[in-house]
Amino acid sequence: MNLKPETIVAELEQGGRFSLKKQYYQHGTTSVYSHSVQVACLSLYLSRKLKLRVNERALIRGALLHDHFLYDWHDRGHEHSLHGFTHPGTALKNAKKDYDLNPIEENIIHRHMFPLTPIPPVCSEAWIVCLADKCCALKETLLPLWRRIHFAVS
Repeated sequence: MNLKPETIVAELEQGGRFSLKKQYYQHGTTSVYSHSVQVACLSLYLSRKLKLRVNERALIRGALLHDHFLYDWHDRGHEHSLHGFTHPGTALKNAKKDYDLNPIEENIIHRHMFPLTPIPPVCSEAWIVCLADKCCALKETLLPLWRRIHFAVS
């Protein structure tokens, strides 16, 4: 199967609030929407490169919905100070409201913040997304900083 994240993105945009993620920022200037797509692409790449037997459709959908929390967590006027700990539950609740999820997708969404949240993923798809999410977050956070430092020194 030659499944592509863009195909699943189109499905999610038609049936729920997936597009709302374009208006919220995740890390730096990266939108939650863009971050989710990058996590899905990296998750798929890793699973294929490592020749892991996974449910690719569930992997992509779970990765795209892992941050379906639908609020601006940078807004200090709201109670988002524990965002890192609480957003997986909020994302799962919102995703269940918008889409029919299978157990793999639910596990991906609910457990992607391990070890910040103490209960680890139970399926390989969720472990892959957990890793890909951290890689993308590091890139989104550190690359702009590196560019500022590099150009300031140059």
